[in-house]
Amino acid sequence: MKAGKPSKRRPPVPRRAQRRRPSPAGQVLDATPADARELEALREQLERLARDTGLPRWNANPEDVKRSVVKLVLTLIELIRQLLERQAIRRMEDDTLTPEETEAIGTALMRLEETIREIGAQFDLSPEDLKLDLGPIGRLL
Repeated sequence: MKAGKPSKRRPPVPRRAQRRRPSPAGQVLDATPADARELEALREQLERLARDTGLPRWNANPEDVKRSVVKLVLTLIELIRQLLERQAIRRMEDDTLTPEETEAIGTALMRLEETIREIGAQFDLSPEDLKLDLGPIGRLL
């Protein structure tokens, strides 16, 4: 290399850069990027687990789309209704509601629950159908 001129050569870059990441047990493991074969094997394993465990998957069947959307919307509304009910109970226990407000909130929550059940019945959905299974996280309601 001649003095005064910067070198054009760069240090070699390893093909698979090693990264260190902690394991669930707190140990440090060496990790490398996955190649296509590993990703394909992982995909196949996930599909096999989904089949074997019977976890529900969304079916894009055109006849089922409307029912699936209604199920999701009603589940979210039921979740909000339960949260409002818990908040109303806390407010009642803290004496921050007047008797008239307590009556109005109770009536509104009962009507909302009735409406959820009526709409669900139109799409052949029971209250149990609105308890979405989120897999390892558990049930939503």
